[in-house]
Amino acid sequence: MRDALVIADSSCLILLAKIEELGILKSIYKHVFVTKEIAGEFGGELPEWIEVKEVENKTLQSLFEEILDLGEASALTLAFETQGCTVILDDLKARKTAAKMNIKVTGTIGVIVKAKLENRIPSAKAVFEKILETDFRISDRILKQAITLAGEQP
Repeated sequence: MRDALVIADSSCLILLAKIEELGILKSIYKHVFVTKEIAGEFGGELPEWIEVKEVENKTLQSLFEEILDLGEASALTLAFETQGCTVILDDLKARKTAAKMNIKVTGTIGVIVKAKLENRIPSAKAVFEKILETDFRISDRILKQAITLAGEQP
């Protein structure tokens, strides 16, 4: 069963679009939200199934902007305002900030593992191989761990 709601940061959108796998998000989440700041960072036209939401608490977003970039700050603010959501963040500082606020967080790699475990994609390893052809940084240790978590052989 698909999770109800996710807020995606631009790094996830850009990477999945670059490898032509953006549909993975739609396959595992009923609703995919981004902020207007994230939409701007993405730079291209978003699919119709990604909804742009406005952040209400600009003060909180400004506080996050002191330590995070604009997209991550807006994603965390929207996640704080939205009950029962998960936020997709790849930046370590943003992930640590989310954890301190008890916001459920995953990363792009976690999204791919989840898609494989839910049988939404035939192979996580094949998606990871496409990612390795981009400028996305991932350690060999994390990559092997992700492939194993997805039930595949590294």
